[in-house]
Amino acid sequence: MTTRVQSVSIPVADQDRALAFYTEVLGCELRTDIEVWPGARLVEVVPPGSSVGLVLLPPDSEIPMAVRLGTTNAETAYARLRQAGARLHNDEVVHLDGSPPMFFFADPDGNGLVYLEEEPGGASDN
Repeated sequence: MTTRVQSVSIPVADQDRALAFYTEVLGCELRTDIEVWPGARLVEVVPPGSSVGLVLLPPDSEIPMAVRLGTTNAETAYARLRQAGARLHNDEVVHLDGSPPMFFFADPDGNGLVYLEEEPGGASDN
């Protein structure tokens, strides 16, 4: 069901300052800098040679502070987690324009996790 760790969120007070630090000081590469919806900016950097990104999010972001995991089928994963009694934060799998099917949930200790559906073969391409 889980194919890989895609990214991990890091809380930051200022996304631009954090972006400069991670790229200019630590040598990470910018993977994504988009406004997912009005007021929700997603900034992701990746260390050279790594496929796991670091998502730089302010603590008040509407984007979940979470570990993002790949899955082969978001609908199947959602059904399996619902049956297992996991704490699901979405009423159903979310479909946003330009993004893969996804949903937000928590582990037994309350840690945020997101499943994002990957294209077949996507996990091994990185």
